[in-house]
Amino acid sequence: MEGSVNYSFYIYDDYKMTINQSSTFICGDEELGLWNFNTVFLPVLYSLIFLLGMVGNSLMITVLLRRQRLLRITEIYLLHLALADLMLLFTFPFILVDKVNGWLFGNFLCKLIGLVTNFNLLCGSFLLACIGFDRYLAIVHAVPSMRCRRPKTVHLTCMLLWLVCFGLSMPTVVFLAVKEEYPNSSRLLCSDYNYEIHAHNWVLTKRVLDHIFFFFPLTIMSYCYTALIVTLCNSQKSKTKEGAIRLASLVTLVFCFCWFPYNITLVTRTMVDMRAIAFEECKSYGSLQVALEITKTLGLCHCCLNPFLYAFVGVEFRKELIRLLCEVGCGRVCLPFIRAHHYSRPSISDGVSTTSTTYI
Repeated sequence: MEGSVNYSFYIYDDYKMTINQSSTFICGDEELGLWNFNTVFLPVLYSLIFLLGMVGNSLMITVLLRRQRLLRITEIYLLHLALADLMLLFTFPFILVDKVNGWLFGNFLCKLIGLVTNFNLLCGSFLLACIGFDRYLAIVHAVPSMRCRRPKTVHLTCMLLWLVCFGLSMPTVVFLAVKEEYPNSSRLLCSDYNYEIHAHNWVLTKRVLDHIFFFFPLTIMSYCYTALIVTLCNSQKSKTKEGAIRLASLVTLVFCFCWFPYNITLVTRTMVDMRAIAFEECKSYGSLQVALEITKTLGLCHCCLNPFLYAFVGVEFRKELIRLLCEVGCGRVCLPFIRAHHYSRPSISDGVSTTSTTYI
C-alpha cells in the first residue's frame, strides 16, 4: 500500500514508513511492535527524566542565583546550561501526550515546541564545550587568560551563543506542521511536512548538522580536558588535582556515553531513509525504531546528570545547597551532608588554579 512519508519532530526525526528497493509500505505501531513501547515504556522513562531533571536543574539555578554576585566564570556557564536544560524539560509533557495520543496541541505549539527542543539541545552541547574550553584556559593558560575571562565577557559570549543556536533552529519552524499520521487516520502528528521534498531534504540536512553539533563539542571537550589532565599530571600531585582529573575524565566520558549511541543509530536510520539499507518487513524496521528511541532517551538523560557532574560535586555549591535546604526546614536531612562536608575536597568546578582564583 502506497502513501506519503511521515517525519515526526520531537528531538529528531521519526517516521512510520518503511521503504525497500521495490515498494513503499506503511508500518503502523502495531505492525512495528511499538504500541506498548510508545505508550508505556517511553512515558515512564520520560517521566523519570523530567522529574529528576526538574529537581536537579531547579536546585542548581536557585543556588547559583542566591550567590549571583559571587559567581565564578564556570558557574556563569553552569547557570546558562541549567536554563537550557530546564527549557528542554518543559517540552517533555507535550512529547509524552504525543507519544500516547498523537499531537493534540495545534499548529502553533507544534512549531514552538519543535523550536524550543532543537534550540536547547544545541545550546546544551555548545555550553558544555564552552565549559571545557574555560577550564582549559583557567588551568593550562591561567595567567594569559585572566584578561579575557571576565564575567561580562562570559555573559556576552553566552548571549551570542543563544542567538546563534536560535538562528540554527529557525528552519524547524518553517517545515513543521500538523497532519494525519497516514491517509484517513484520526491520529495527528507534528512533523516536517511543509514544502514536501524540501522538508525531506531538510530532515536529512538536519541529521548531518546534528552529527556535526555532537562531534564538534565532543572534540573541543576531549582536547581541552586532555590538555588539562596532562597539565595537572605534570604539576605537583595533590588530592585536589587528582579529583579534578577524575572529574574532567568523567565529564567527557558521560557526554560521549549519552549521545554517541544515538548518533550511530541515527546514521543507520539515515542510510535506511536514503535506501542504502532496505528492510523487507516491518519487524526489522521496528527494531531500528526501538534502538533509536532508547538511545535518544539515553541522550536526554544527560540533562539530568549535568547538575550532579558540574555543580553538586563542588564544595562551595554543596555549602550553599545545604544552607538552602536547612532554611526550608530540612535540617535533619542536611545533617549527614554537613558531617560529610568536613571530609570533602575541592573539585575542578571550584577552580583548580593558584593564579586565577578570582575568576574561575
